[in-house]
Amino acid sequence: MDFAHQALVDNVPLTKRDMYYKDVPLFKAQGTVDRLVDDLAVTLDLERADLKIRAASKGLICGTGLTIHLLEGEVISINDLEGTLIPTGETIERFELKEDISWVLVVEKEAVFQTLCRFQFASHQSLPGPGLIITGKGYPDMATRQLVKTLSDNLPAHIPIVALVDGDAYGLDILSVYKYGSRSLRHENEKLAAKRIEWLGIWASEIADLEIDLDTLIPITLHDEKKALAVLSRATDVVPTKWRKELTRMLHIRRKAEIEILSSSLSQKSNSLIHYLAHKVCHFIEMSA
Repeated sequence: MDFAHQALVDNVPLTKRDMYYKDVPLFKAQGTVDRLVDDLAVTLDLERADLKIRAASKGLICGTGLTIHLLEGEVISINDLEGTLIPTGETIERFELKEDISWVLVVEKEAVFQTLCRFQFASHQSLPGPGLIITGKGYPDMATRQLVKTLSDNLPAHIPIVALVDGDAYGLDILSVYKYGSRSLRHENEKLAAKRIEWLGIWASEIADLEIDLDTLIPITLHDEKKALAVLSRATDVVPTKWRKELTRMLHIRRKAEIEILSSSLSQKSNSLIHYLAHKVCHFIEMSA
């Protein structure tokens, strides 16, 4: 509480990482700080931003046409060649779309994101229009969730917002954080949940059509099985039927479909990931029209 009080008195935002390094022997782990800050916010019925405490940004975005105006006057222009760090919501004045976009793709893994940037997938000729690509580098930080939520609330309904995550329980848990919110921030989920986001892939049910040998998939572990059963035990309103079917299939075949497997599919083509995503994004655009 002393750290939060000082941040409020000084009117200088403090990151949770800063707090951890102020007394490493006391906290012992970053997770301790995360839990304490969340508990404090819930107890006081406040958001973390009200305490002048924020998570350090880690999410990236690439694409064309989007400009972010910050409160301090800085203007960030997004491009389709490299990722741009997503600023925290408290520092953003407004977003500006200078040209129409056709789709938004949220990617679980940074390595896949960087590959898509290298191929300039956001403006790829195989797509009907330009788009935005976002990654939270695994479980998303607050800034990434706020951006996806903003796009979900403000983009026209005909522009699909889709996610590429591993076809396992952990991938779906990450997608669930975007779509329904996280358990640790239940009190803020209404302001962070991007209800429009849909699961693009990868699905266990696609493996045969993608010409992927089942034996090349990674066997699930006891941790994978435990996580899958935990996700399946959640209420039906936060685990769509499609998710349940794919997780059940994963448990049945005892294999998990990770995004990287696309690199060995489609007759070993080096651009198989691009081919797969272009096909799926086009499908979602048609479905949203």
